[in-house]
Amino acid sequence: MELTHFNQSGRARMVDVSVKNDTRREAVAEGRIRMQPATLALIKAGAVGKGDVLGVAQVAGIMAAKQTWQLIPMCHPLLLTGVDIGFAIDEAASAIDIVATVRTTGKTGVEMEALTAVTVAALAIYDMAKAVDKGMVVEYVRLTAKSGGKSGDYVRNDRD
Repeated sequence: MELTHFNQSGRARMVDVSVKNDTRREAVAEGRIRMQPATLALIKAGAVGKGDVLGVAQVAGIMAAKQTWQLIPMCHPLLLTGVDIGFAIDEAASAIDIVATVRTTGKTGVEMEALTAVTVAALAIYDMAKAVDKGMVVEYVRLTAKSGGKSGDYVRNDRD
């Protein structure tokens, strides 16, 4: 394995992807935000004073994916062709699971965009509900799959 974000002097650089072929690329990331059962009940009921928590989180995640290149120094600005954010309520764990799927056709992958989308969606949930639960925990943010590009496909297994 070679780390590509360093030049010959060991200094950070943005990788030159100009010689790479455009390919269809997709990345899926997941994460979770845990909270008090009462907080989850408020979110489910649409009773959080700031508004539709999951609606806001969905838009925040999409916007974050589109802005990843401005947040992560060595990321390239990408023309994303699709971003989807999904939520699943886990009553037993008093948590909301978040899944982001990001797509592009281009010279570099969208793993960072998917991870950023999940993270910011979770942070938006936190922001919307922090007045009633400051103890929420964002956890398990991880890449679960990617396809396309020179490095090929990746599917996370439980041992990763």
